[in-house]
Amino acid sequence: VAHCKEFFFCGQEPFVADEYIERLAWRTPGGGSRGGEAFDPKRLLEEFVNHIQELQVMDERIQRKVEKLEQQCQKEAKEFAKKVQELQKSNQVAFQHFQELDEHISYVATKVCHLGDQLEGVNTPRQRAVEAQKLMKYFNEFLDGELKSDVFTNSEKIKEAADIIQKLHLIAQELPFDSLMGFCCYLLSSPGKYHDLECQLIQEFTSAQRRGEISRMREVAAVLLHFKGYSHCVDVYIKQCQEGAFLRNDVFEDAAILCQRVNKQVGEIFSNPETVLAKLIQNIFEVKLQNYVKDQLEEHRKSDAEQYLKNLYDLYTRTTNLSSKLMEFNLGTDKQTFLSKLIKAIFISYLENYIEVEIGYLKSRSAMILQRYYDSKNHQKRSIGTGGIQDLKERLRQRTNLPLGPSIDTHGETFLSQEVVVNLLQETKQAFERCHRLSDPSDLPKNAFRIFSMLVEFLCTEHIDYALETGLAGIPSSDSKNANLYFLDVVHQANTIFHLFDKQFNDHLMPLISSSPKLSECLQRKKDIIEQMEVKLDMGIDTLNCMIGQMKHILAAEQKKTDFKPEDENNVLIQYTNACVKVCGYVRKQVEKIRNSMDGKNVDTVLMELGVRFHRLIYEHLQQYSYSCMGGMLAICDVAEYRKCAKDFKIALVLQLFDTLHALCNLLVVAPDNLKQVCSGEQLANLDKNILHSFVQLRVDYRSARLARHFS
Repeated sequence: VAHCKEFFFCGQEPFVADEYIERLAWRTPGGGSRGGEAFDPKRLLEEFVNHIQELQVMDERIQRKVEKLEQQCQKEAKEFAKKVQELQKSNQVAFQHFQELDEHISYVATKVCHLGDQLEGVNTPRQRAVEAQKLMKYFNEFLDGELKSDVFTNSEKIKEAADIIQKLHLIAQELPFDSLMGFCCYLLSSPGKYHDLECQLIQEFTSAQRRGEISRMREVAAVLLHFKGYSHCVDVYIKQCQEGAFLRNDVFEDAAILCQRVNKQVGEIFSNPETVLAKLIQNIFEVKLQNYVKDQLEEHRKSDAEQYLKNLYDLYTRTTNLSSKLMEFNLGTDKQTFLSKLIKAIFISYLENYIEVEIGYLKSRSAMILQRYYDSKNHQKRSIGTGGIQDLKERLRQRTNLPLGPSIDTHGETFLSQEVVVNLLQETKQAFERCHRLSDPSDLPKNAFRIFSMLVEFLCTEHIDYALETGLAGIPSSDSKNANLYFLDVVHQANTIFHLFDKQFNDHLMPLISSSPKLSECLQRKKDIIEQMEVKLDMGIDTLNCMIGQMKHILAAEQKKTDFKPEDENNVLIQYTNACVKVCGYVRKQVEKIRNSMDGKNVDTVLMELGVRFHRLIYEHLQQYSYSCMGGMLAICDVAEYRKCAKDFKIALVLQLFDTLHALCNLLVVAPDNLKQVCSGEQLANLDKNILHSFVQLRVDYRSARLARHFS
């Protein structure tokens, strides 16, 4: 059995029957589990039978042990339950005793409280009687005129003396003046000893402040808190704090440093530090800052508007910055309103008429900048048309005379200056910044619009618009020789300037009016300016007539009849005519100039108009000559060169027109038998027959019966 028990419990893993049988067979000789041994079933059976018997015996023993343990457990459970019942009974008894003790303690406490109330009821009148006796004693000393008590003669006991005087003063205020006691107390306490002691305390506070004795200052301030002169004590503290604090030129930085130092100290001295600090700040604003601002502004208020506005902006900005720093301190419940009122009190007289000063300065300054520029050019400004957009459109539609009358010679001057524009925009930018800072929020959009109107008047109307009008008046007639087309330079500079104007509009004006009704008004004003400028640019289309006129002069001067009907057909050495070379060179320069002068859709619009007119000019020019076979080939080469030039326009319509013109020129050289085939080609099939006929008629061999017969 011992062997079976040892084998049964040999493993720590959970019991598995198959593994158990396998181990038993492996350990039995002849069980067949060991290598090299013969299998002996009888011996294995015998081993199994014996092992089963051992297991049965072991099971009986374990069962008896389990029953014994169960009986023992039941017995101990009964004993434990009995013990728990006894403990519950003991706990109940202890709880009852605790309740009785608590009731007894409550009873004793009630008695003690009652006794304390009785003692307090007896002691309070006694203390009052003692204090009254002391006051009467001190009162007698006042009546005798001899202050013998140590509290009055010892300077170290000034606090106790102040308490006595304060009480006598309160008694004097409560008693009727016509009573003897009241009259005597009044004589003794005010303005006599009360006032003297008050002055003595303030003097002591002043001396302690000069010595830097914070604890003594706190002690004296606590005594003076109940006196009338407490506010005078605060005034003395504020006055002495500022002694030597404003020695530098920067009064704002000095004020910030002073308030920072006092903020750390005032809480250690006074019981109401926020009130004292607020009073100090109020004193600084109403005295130091107000006087400083007045000195800085009154000096230039009537004599120098520019310096006055700069100083006003700078002083107001520095004052608001100081206010922002002071917001960190505890100044009471509504410190924002408190500081705003202080700032308003300083600047209200200057801010009321700020915008009028701003507009007046901006107007005179802008006019001076423009006049200085025109004087430097020795130019006397002419009056320009003042009609609206509809008037300009009508003049464009009818192509009436330009507003400045007959054509004038501007000597290549555009009357636009980058320096003038930068100066005007800089002045306006500073005006917008001042307006944002100095204007009341309710007046800000209105004031910003007035500044914007000044910019429109002097930059857009008096400078850009005037230059455009002058440029239009300077456009030469189409039959002028060697005409200089300076209007495109005006357009280029005006375009650049307007981009700067638009940038300032978005960067500096929009934030000031974005949430007000003035926004739509400003946008409409800007739209009107753009439309008016575009109308005048459209009127400058006469510049294209001058370009075409220049091309006509080149062609008339350089093109010879013999170019297309050479005397010696076999000795033509040129690829294209001299007139073609010069015209193409001129056109390329003008295309480049147009691209540099304009942007956006305006470039394509102008180039399309120029390209169509250029094509019409060449078409009509070619119609003036007769062409031999070699002359026709040269004409084709010329048109091919014109077509290369047309590619620079980058306009599909213009290129298509020159492609068609090139195809028409082929009619000048094609064999008579192939004319109908060429005319029915893709590029010429849709053209009017009269156009085709007009080109065929330009051939020198047109009158031959054979050619006329083939084309008919």
